[in-house]
Amino acid sequence: VEAAMKEGVHQVVIFPKTPDELKTSTAEEAFNPDGLAQRSISLLKEKFGNDIVVYTDVALDPYNSDGHDGIVSDAGVILNDETIHYLQKQAVSQARAGADCVSPSDMMDGRVAAIREALDAEGFTDVSIMSYTAKYASAFYGPFREALASAPKAGEAHRIIPPNKKTYQQDPANYREALREAMLDEEEGADIMMVKPGMPYLDIIRLLRDNTTLPVAAYHVSGEYSMLKAAAAAGYLNEQDAVLESLLSMRRAGSDLILTYYATQAARWIQEGGLDASQGGD
Repeated sequence: VEAAMKEGVHQVVIFPKTPDELKTSTAEEAFNPDGLAQRSISLLKEKFGNDIVVYTDVALDPYNSDGHDGIVSDAGVILNDETIHYLQKQAVSQARAGADCVSPSDMMDGRVAAIREALDAEGFTDVSIMSYTAKYASAFYGPFREALASAPKAGEAHRIIPPNKKTYQQDPANYREALREAMLDEEEGADIMMVKPGMPYLDIIRLLRDNTTLPVAAYHVSGEYSMLKAAAAAGYLNEQDAVLESLLSMRRAGSDLILTYYATQAARWIQEGGLDASQGGD
């Protein structure tokens, strides 16, 4: 983080890798005040104070032994309302640790309003919410899920575990659902709207940009990052030019913020006179 800040990157997102022995089907580790995410947030804020903005991830999949963002019933149903109760506790624990912005990526219905209510009730009225408004059931998440071991897992004989997240993440073929989700998130109190993945969904970024005055964020996900890395390693692409053009396309489409694993490198390249990825916004 310190190295990133030296390159001008002052916003970070915390994603924990939870040991398997701490994972349960109800993911209580998500709101452990001494959990890895909470300790990391506190450490960063204690060291860097207001010089850094700490975002978090609000979802149960890093802590869930079933690998889902929500609690799964034995019948294989994602329990929306029960999950939201735990997401409220998770968001409050992150705010208490010092988070500046909590980011629900779970895609449960009604979670933005519930998290806003929980934060306000605990006195965290200044903690913002970046909602994953349009998170698609994408094939581009593979490297991240492998790194965090957070992909859905097969259940025991008496349990049905959905093999994917298509029942709550958005259909890649559905354009209009993103607009419905954006209207709901804004009404429920979101401060920022996220589109994930980024470059395959530039049309969705523009859709949100044209229909809200809220900041729009784009997530340049692990699959996009890995493809660029692999192509550059094979000599098929100039890595710097391809990365900066990719980020510029998201900016041009209307994103105000870009979450990318290339952040430190991109900041360095831009300072060295690379493609100006700050151009193209509204």
